[in-house]
Amino acid sequence: MQSASIDIAERAIGIIDQLKGKEGPLLPILHELQAEFGYVPRETLPIIASALNISRAEVHGVFTFYHDYRDHPAGRHVLKLCRAESCQSMGGDALADRARELLGIDWHGTTPDGAVTLEPVYCLGLCACSPSAMLDGEVIGRLDAERLEEIATEVRL
Repeated sequence: MQSASIDIAERAIGIIDQLKGKEGPLLPILHELQAEFGYVPRETLPIIASALNISRAEVHGVFTFYHDYRDHPAGRHVLKLCRAESCQSMGGDALADRARELLGIDWHGTTPDGAVTLEPVYCLGLCACSPSAMLDGEVIGRLDAERLEEIATEVRL
């Protein structure tokens, strides 16, 4: 096993050991692994399965079901644009096109410099403030083209 893989496995085992005694520990473990690494390394899935005495398929199924879990590192910033109907009806499609153009990436992509990852999200619960977005966990309501350009500039710094 390579040094990086050994380090990932050791850190993952520490997280798993802390949480495996909880009721329904799989989601908290996946959440903490993503918080630790910025993504859930694929090599941790069999370790989780073994520790929880469940199949690898079950771990994989849960991991792939929830769209917020990543299998690769995200950029330093994560910009999520709402793609739900309310935001679409208020100009969200044009903003999404503009964001992809400004950043030079498509959905789930990360800029080559690692500055930002662009992700679609299906409802941020800000329908009254459509269109909306989330930048690094902070929600933004009533997003317009001007604010989107400011955000694109901010995340590239």
